[in-house]
Amino acid sequence: MPTYEYKCEKCGYEFEQFQKMSAEPLKVCPKCGQKSVTRKISGGAGLIFKGSGFYVNDYGDKNKTKSPSPTTSEDKPTSSPKAKEKTITTSSNSSN
Repeated sequence: MPTYEYKCEKCGYEFEQFQKMSAEPLKVCPKCGQKSVTRKISGGAGLIFKGSGFYVNDYGDKNKTKSPSPTTSEDKPTSSPKAKEKTITTSSNSSN
């Protein structure tokens, strides 16, 4: 939902209102109560991504290779001590 800018022609009060696009424009000034409010035409705010990696990581061509990212200890597979302890020895010959 966009934020619309309004200005009262009688008292000069300027304010913003968060409304649905399908909502009717406001007509009554919240400050003086007169029916002299007009919606101002504005360009809106631009969307700015700050930082690195927005295009490369999120929206880029899926066929391009990505630069290797640093690995952390959470990314590396760990071998558990129990896996090393569980060695099964079987012997087919008994020497008794």
